Amino acid sequence: MPNASTRPKRGRRNRRTPREDPARNELVSRSLESAQQCLFNQDYGTAFVHYLLVLNLAPVLKDFAKESFRFTLFKWADELDSLGRIQDLFDCYEQALELFPTDEVIINSMGEHLFRMGFRDEAAGHFHKALKLKPDFPEAKENFYRVANWLVERWHFLMLNDRRRNQKYQQAIQKAVDSGCSTVLDIGTGTGILSMCAKKAGAAEVTACELSKTMYELACEVVTANGMNGRIKILHMKSLEMEVPKDIARRVSLVVTETVDAGLFGEGIIESLIHAWNHLLLPPQSAQDPSRPPSQSGRVIPAGATVFGMAVQCLEVRRHHRLCVSEVGGLVMAAAGELHSPVSCGSEDDSTEPYTTERLSRLPGGYTPLTKPFKALDIDFNNVQELEGLCSREVSRLHLPVTGEGLLDALAVWFQLHLDQESSLSTGPEEDTCWEQAIYPVQTLHNFPLRAGDELIVEISCRDAYLRLCSVAVARDGREFRLDDCLDPERPRNSPGPSGGPKPSPNAEAELCSALACLGTDRSPSNGLRDYTMLECAEMALLNNQPYHDSFRMAMAKLISNLKGARSARGQGLEVTPVADPAVGPMDPGPDPFYVLDVSEGFSVLSLMAAGQGQVKAYSSVEKPHHQAVLRRLARANGIPEEALEFWLNQVEDEQSVLQRPSREKLWSAIILDCVETCGLVRQKLMEKATLARCLLEDGGQVFPERIVLYGMLVESDTLLQESAVQGREPTLGFNIAPFINQFTVPVHVFLDLSTLQCRHLSDSVELFVLDLMNTNANYTDRDVKVQASASGRVTAVPFWYQIHLDEEISVSTFSRESHWKQAAVVLHQPLVVRRGDWVQLTVTLRKSSISVAARVEKEAEPTGTPAARSVGGSS
Repeated sequence: MPNASTRPKRGRRNRRTPREDPARNELVSRSLESAQQCLFNQDYGTAFVHYLLVLNLAPVLKDFAKESFRFTLFKWADELDSLGRIQDLFDCYEQALELFPTDEVIINSMGEHLFRMGFRDEAAGHFHKALKLKPDFPEAKENFYRVANWLVERWHFLMLNDRRRNQKYQQAIQKAVDSGCSTVLDIGTGTGILSMCAKKAGAAEVTACELSKTMYELACEVVTANGMNGRIKILHMKSLEMEVPKDIARRVSLVVTETVDAGLFGEGIIESLIHAWNHLLLPPQSAQDPSRPPSQSGRVIPAGATVFGMAVQCLEVRRHHRLCVSEVGGLVMAAAGELHSPVSCGSEDDSTEPYTTERLSRLPGGYTPLTKPFKALDIDFNNVQELEGLCSREVSRLHLPVTGEGLLDALAVWFQLHLDQESSLSTGPEEDTCWEQAIYPVQTLHNFPLRAGDELIVEISCRDAYLRLCSVAVARDGREFRLDDCLDPERPRNSPGPSGGPKPSPNAEAELCSALACLGTDRSPSNGLRDYTMLECAEMALLNNQPYHDSFRMAMAKLISNLKGARSARGQGLEVTPVADPAVGPMDPGPDPFYVLDVSEGFSVLSLMAAGQGQVKAYSSVEKPHHQAVLRRLARANGIPEEALEFWLNQVEDEQSVLQRPSREKLWSAIILDCVETCGLVRQKLMEKATLARCLLEDGGQVFPERIVLYGMLVESDTLLQESAVQGREPTLGFNIAPFINQFTVPVHVFLDLSTLQCRHLSDSVELFVLDLMNTNANYTDRDVKVQASASGRVTAVPFWYQIHLDEEISVSTFSRESHWKQAAVVLHQPLVVRRGDWVQLTVTLRKSSISVAARVEKEAEPTGTPAARSVGGSS
């Protein structure tokens, strides 16, 4: 019972209201006024300083000034970025976050700057924090998905879902530990699964290293969740930097690693194993000392590998790596010179990538083997002398009998990974494996048809720790044709004579004609090396997409014709230049031309095709000087006057302000927008660009394309599930990995070839969404679409593609055989079970070029009259 006699405590005196400080208030008022005036004058740096002063002196104004402060910060940051003042830029963001530490918009914006500058780990942290503050923030969500693809590449999911691969590694590690290998180093640990296999097998000491900060943090979480924290030491560093005893107490008896790519050596396994043998591993088992126990000798899992190859014909590979057509949209391409992708193994191509990767079994159109599989290389990872001598090996030559008829497009390469003497994994094209195959494209100016009985001569080397395979010649009827020389297999230009020297050309006239056709291309430089222009693989495929360019040519011709008619009808026709004037041709833009702007990404000939319509002044956004040179050569060769084509980025001060009037007095007749990325997604900020572009058009002018229609269908595909997320504990040998790596799951699958995807179609295709680039009022952000299931099954994804309407009559599809675009698919969070005849409602949403799809099954009404529904969703 309380003591009643206790005197009541004196109440706490009310805190005085702070006294007003007139001088401070005056300073705040003047600074706020100055900030607003500087903002009006676009003096963003000074405005930012004034806002900092105001908000530090008067925090009560934060809500009032937040929007203006954000706007000022973003504008000033862009200026600092353009000036290269990177430290000042990040200092401004730090100051802003001191004032608004939980502002998701500022946090996301800082992440965008970090990402653009290559700080992907840090950017991911900011996007993730912004999403925690506001889970439905579309910009942060889109940014996080984009950076997630960089930080945790999609093959991680496939590899972890490959139970057979995981099991074989586990068995090899178990055998090694049982034989006495008690100290283990896991190089490139990833999620830590191999380290946990070693610890579970009974290894006394397990150390792992991982270079990626994201994967290192992920591995730490996974190891802790599996009860092995403190029992596995994880280092955030390259194995090449590790030292004994600084990083590990002693040399280890077993190294496990899977730092191999489709070309075996591309992730640096040779360099890391040489370093490991010299600095981190115990000496290998020696034939001179067979009594040494395994615990006192070192070994590597995998123990070695055998590399195989095969020559193939494949149109899909060909069109992504070299020019396959002689004419593009009416432009004769001979004057362009040699164009090919940056993937090449030629002797002069040290700066290029020697191979790309593809899953041969899923290439549209398939492939045709031209030789039987051949053995290219054997390598023993437990022989340090062999590893050290690999790059100094002499170039080996193989003579391969040609068994099939076709054009030589590439060498396809795969390997067998020998985990130990008894167990191996194959990455071959016929295997059900998480690996793709390495593709070494043949970069010849002319197609070279092989026939049965020929011998293909292949050179194999290992420069810069890359395995290089190069098709160099074909032996036919006792003669040798070098692939980089031959114009025609029946007319070798420089086939070697008896002494090995070049023979005179048997058809000098044909060679002269070829040279004349390409005057000015400088394809034979004085140093004797081939001169060529490199385009990205997607740019090569675009150039080879004839239906797209033919459609664009027709649409542009219609527009220019209509504008000429309208101009003439208004009595504003141009003065007719006398035909006798030799200085003016039919394609001369004249004194009052139609202005066309092409803002396509990368290399594009659309501006040149527009200039070819006559009376057109075309502006190209092609930026690289050697690409501009190609367009100039093509213009000359196709009779397009030099003044009819200009390069827009050479004239605008800022690449961000590319959409502006051609001059103070003029407007554009047509603006060409690049609206769909090669990966299958709508380009970022497309609708904002379209809105600005419409304001810059003359009467009757047009944005190309004028409309994009999104189509999709319901499918059941375990492949998409496997490639999108780890499917529980079963494939990862019972280890708890899925919840951690699936944080980086991206609900949209890109670079998809729907024509070869392993899936069941559960509906017909249906129109999902329309983006109208010419009519703002026709657009919307959400749309509900009902799709009827044509078969029973589990809806796991909604693949989608586009019909791109250049005008009302002319359109092209991104889901055609010739398309350079891939398709994409929204993968549902949970499969949706449907029966044939069910109606599925898809809610399609477009936010900031990011497409999301939610799906639900509409069942028949219950007796009470209330419909029941099951729903799931996903977004891009």
